[in-house]
Amino acid sequence: MGRVSSRRGIARVRLALLAACLAGTFGCRGEQAPAAAEREVHVAAAADLKFAFDDLASEFQGKNPGIKVSATYGSSGNFYAQLSNKAPFDLFLSADIDYPRKLIDSGLALKDSLFVYAVGRIVVWVPNGSRLDVNKLRIKAVADPSVKKLAIANPKHAPYGRAAEAALKRSGVYDAVKDRLVLGENIAQTAQFVESGSADVGIIALSLALAPTMRDKGHYWTVQLDAYPQMEQSGVIMAWAKDTQAARALRDFMTGKEGQVILKRYGFMLPGE
Repeated sequence: MGRVSSRRGIARVRLALLAACLAGTFGCRGEQAPAAAEREVHVAAAADLKFAFDDLASEFQGKNPGIKVSATYGSSGNFYAQLSNKAPFDLFLSADIDYPRKLIDSGLALKDSLFVYAVGRIVVWVPNGSRLDVNKLRIKAVADPSVKKLAIANPKHAPYGRAAEAALKRSGVYDAVKDRLVLGENIAQTAQFVESGSADVGIIALSLALAPTMRDKGHYWTVQLDAYPQMEQSGVIMAWAKDTQAARALRDFMTGKEGQVILKRYGFMLPGE
């Protein structure tokens, strides 16, 4: 009888432990599958994407709760230099297509991962207090005698800076304004220069002119597309990406209907438009 009682007691203990395990009281290794580790995609993103991609990443994470998106923003050229030295990013979102192509050619990015997600646009932006009528003067507003400083992104490593420089040269005003240029490290810093009053006028990304922090603080004129080389904003997955499946899922969301709606909201043209 003693042995039977003992066995019954052990059985009761085992049942109690199992019940606790099912209720989540104990970790119960071996009894249930461990929680999946959080997946993460580290993104190096062009500065013009700051607000648009923040919204896009939030939407993506809402639909993919197991994947976290961590974005760092800066100039595409600087990111290219960092990625050439194998900086720890999984996905690169450039403001042009040349840098991603170079990374593929160097064997640093997956060959089949190149994608175009948008076409960038530039605008001439002035703060609300400015007397410049950019809608009337258009790009020639930057050469007005009242303009002491004109902000553009640094053409050496920022595609938006190269687009601004090309538009200034095509319009015939570059020589008149070249000594007034203030160069931002990236297009976001360029926008800060003119928003803060450090520059009188700026040539910035349309996506930033439409961003919550700037849309009510100034007005702009959109530079015609034929004034500068088309900016095919492109992305690529790095060869050392830790979770290529998650990176591809983010890429597919960005190029899919929902992602494209968000990008269009911030003034980006869509591929093929």
